[in-house]
Amino acid sequence: MKRFGFRWVVIGLIAVATVINYIDRNALAVMWPEISREIGASKEDYAGLVTVFMVFYALGQSVFGRVFDRLGTRIGFTISIVVWSAAIALHATARSVLAFGAFRALLGLSEAGAWPGAAKANAEWFPGRERAFAQGIFNSGASIGAIVSAPLIALMFVGFGWQATFLVVGGLGAVWLIPWLYLYRAGPAAHPWVSEAERAHILSGRDAAQVEADDGPPPRLGELLRRREAWGVILARFFLDPVWWLFVSWLPIYLAETFGFDIKQIGLFAWVPYVGAMIGSLFGGWLSGALIRRGWPVGRARKTAIAVGAAVMLPALLVTARAADPLLAVLVISVILFGFQTAIGNIQSLPADYFSGKSVGTLAGVSGTAAVAGVLLTTWLVPVMTKVSYAPIFVLAAAIVPLSLVSVLALGEARARPQAPPSQA
Repeated sequence: MKRFGFRWVVIGLIAVATVINYIDRNALAVMWPEISREIGASKEDYAGLVTVFMVFYALGQSVFGRVFDRLGTRIGFTISIVVWSAAIALHATARSVLAFGAFRALLGLSEAGAWPGAAKANAEWFPGRERAFAQGIFNSGASIGAIVSAPLIALMFVGFGWQATFLVVGGLGAVWLIPWLYLYRAGPAAHPWVSEAERAHILSGRDAAQVEADDGPPPRLGELLRRREAWGVILARFFLDPVWWLFVSWLPIYLAETFGFDIKQIGLFAWVPYVGAMIGSLFGGWLSGALIRRGWPVGRARKTAIAVGAAVMLPALLVTARAADPLLAVLVISVILFGFQTAIGNIQSLPADYFSGKSVGTLAGVSGTAAVAGVLLTTWLVPVMTKVSYAPIFVLAAAIVPLSLVSVLALGEARARPQAPPSQA
C-alpha cells in the first residue's frame, strides 16, 4: 500500500483539523449578538472573553510546542483536538459570562496546539522547497474554516438555537480523529505507507547532523532564544498576528455595529474576506517555492514573499478605515487577509528553515505565544478606540505591519537553511 505523495495526505488531514478549529472558535462571535442579549452581556464582556481565550491560547502555544517535540505529532494532535472539542461542546451549558470565560480558557489552551503541531509536521514531512506551500495548505484550512463558519453557524443557530449549535460543532473533532489515528501511524522515516522514493525526497537537503538532531532530545529554550533568527520569527509574529485576529475576533461585531447587521446578514457577509485569505495562503507558499525552484536562496525567497504580503496589507488597511459601504468593506478586508496569509505562511515556515529536528515545535510555540501577546494589546484597545468608529484601530493595524517586515529583514539570516538545532546538552 506504499504511495508516493503520502505527505500531502498528512498535511491535508491537518488542514481539515484547522477547518474544525476555526468553526469552533468562531461560533461564539457569530452568535454573540443573540447570546449577549440573553445573558445580559456587553461589548466589554466580549472583549474580556476574547482576552481570556487569547491568554490561554498564548500559554497553549508554548505548552503544546513542547508536547509535540516530546510526544510526537500523532499523540500531540490527538490530545489537542480531544480537549478542544470537549471545550466547545461545554459552551452549550454556559449561562453567564463567567462560565463562558472558563470554557473559552480551556478552548484557547487546547486549540493552540494545532499551530506548533503543523509546523512540526511540516518540518518532518517536507523538504525546504515545499514547506511554504505545505504551510499554505494548512493555513488555507483556517481560511476555509472562517469561510464556512459564519453561514454554517448562522444556519444552525436559526434552526436549532445556540446551545445545540455548540454541541454539534463539538462533535466534529471526534469524527476527525478516526482517519487521523488510522492514517498517521508514524513519522516519514518509519511509516509503512511511505515509499522509499518519497522518503528520500522528504529527507533531501538534510545532512547527517540534521538527521541526528531529529532523533535527539529537544533543545533547551534558553539556548534557542540566544539565536537572532529565533527573535526575528518571534517579533514578526508579535507585530503581524494582531491584523488577522482583529478580523477573526471582531468582524461580526464590526458588521453589526457599523452597518446594523443581524445574525443572518453576518452569515451572508462575514465569510467573504476569508476567500481572499485562502487564496493568499496558497499564493504565498507558491511564490516562495517558485523562487526557490528558480535558484533563489531560501531566505531571500521567504523574505520576498513576506514583503509582498506587507505591501498588499498596509494600503488596504488604510482604505478600510474609510469604507462606508459594507460590500466595499468586506472586499477590501479580503485584500488585507490575502496579504496577511501571503506573509504569515512564509514566516511560519522559517523555524523549519533556520533550525531542524526538535527545535521546530518549541520555536513555533514560543513565537505563537508572542503573537498572542500582540493580539491581546489590540484586543484591549478595540473597545476604547472604536467608540465612534473602527477607523482608528484599522490605522493602528496598518502602522504595525512594517514592524513585522523589519523584524524578519533585520534579524533573519541572509540565507535561511536547514541546520542542526542549538546545543542539546
